[in-house]
Amino acid sequence: MLDSRLRAQLERHWQYSGKDEDIAHEIYAEDAVLEFPQGGERYEGIENFREWRRRYPADVAFKIRRLNRHGDLVVAELFISYDGGPPMYTVNLMELDSDDLVVHERIYIMEGWAAPEWRAPWRSATPADSVTWD
Repeated sequence: MLDSRLRAQLERHWQYSGKDEDIAHEIYAEDAVLEFPQGGERYEGIENFREWRRRYPADVAFKIRRLNRHGDLVVAELFISYDGGPPMYTVNLMELDSDDLVVHERIYIMEGWAAPEWRAPWRSATPADSVTWD
């Protein structure tokens, strides 16, 4: 279960990401690893990924959809928008140490899509969680 202290730390992280990287990176252990498997990127050590984020050429904004914790794993479902563009879905898998600092994070980002009509006969009438950007 995600306690209120950790939730507040993660909310603060995304609130300050792209605005104040020192505050945004308080959630990480110094030797943390950050990976973007879709692009094959791996960053080792908080200093490396904090510095490239300082130089990131786009304005980013986040909205939290859902946060779940099981043991030392947090799964964060978010929306991300670049330069005010359309929101995209992102899933962050964060492994925590005993102090609840992120030691390993994997980030997946993808665009949403309209569900194909051919799947309708098997689809539930209840839609998936549909938290929106607005």
